Amino acid sequence: MHASSLANMQSFHDEFLASKRDQTLQVLDIGSMDVNGTYRSILDSPNWNYIGTDMEPGNGVDLVFKKPYSWREVKSNSVDVLVSGQAFEHIEYFWITILEVFRVLKPGGICCIIAPAGGYEHKYPVDCWRFYPDGFTAMAKFAQLEVLKVETHWESQGYDDGSELWMDSVLVARKPVFSTWIKLKSEIKCYLQHKLMSLSIN
Repeated sequence: MHASSLANMQSFHDEFLASKRDQTLQVLDIGSMDVNGTYRSILDSPNWNYIGTDMEPGNGVDLVFKKPYSWREVKSNSVDVLVSGQAFEHIEYFWITILEVFRVLKPGGICCIIAPAGGYEHKYPVDCWRFYPDGFTAMAKFAQLEVLKVETHWESQGYDDGSELWMDSVLVARKPVFSTWIKLKSEIKCYLQHKLMSLSIN
């Protein structure tokens, strides 16, 4: 985990989570394997239940998903905070993944997704995408998430570990609190989208 990614997650914590350290929160980290760093120490409130997830067991992984696009291990509307860093560029069908993000978040729950806008190809095992602010905004809109913040760090931030070349993009979005009827419609829409798009890959 390069220094700029850790700094971006720290900024997300400071702006959106610092006031909630005394609250009981369910925190889910998508792609949490500690390959070269982890967010665990940033999301370290004793009141938070941090669960690191990935597709394979390893350091930093508390929960292994059996299927990459169907997280049956996580209940719908059960997560207060979902984070993911340096994972979405490795997800072949990220538009299905973002529907799972919507599904598992509680109404009012927030997510922070960090992914590169630049940098060289780095397969793990694949490297498919780069994300710009408009792309992150479109992804959030597709999944019915409300964008709270979206940005790309195009300019040098002064890191000395090579972070600059990744030009991190950061999305912070929230699952809206719908009325009962609208909530039902949105959940049905999400379910049908997910079901139809998953047919050819499951």
